[in-house]
Amino acid sequence: MASTGLWSFDYEIYGDVQGVFFRKYTEGQAKHVAVVGWVKNTPHGTVTGQVQGSKEKVEKMKNWLRDIGSPMSRIDKAVFLNERQIQDLEYTNFKTKY
Repeated sequence: MASTGLWSFDYEIYGDVQGVFFRKYTEGQAKHVAVVGWVKNTPHGTVTGQVQGSKEKVEKMKNWLRDIGSPMSRIDKAVFLNERQIQDLEYTNFKTKY
């Protein structure tokens, strides 16, 4: 895979990830890493979203989503889908959707 350009991926995080400030920490981490996209809770107890940015920053965010999360969360499984190179960012910031 090329290491230049912009990348995007969708994610769904399983485990104890609702009611533990997972979305708040995800938004904070995304802003810290400087990626754009969104995060939201699902009706079936997971957290889903999309991340876009440079390959290096997207990988940092992927590692955080898979291995760290919020302090009180428990991540059982992280699923990353639709990873692809994109021409332009589709978002201007990272936000929590409701």
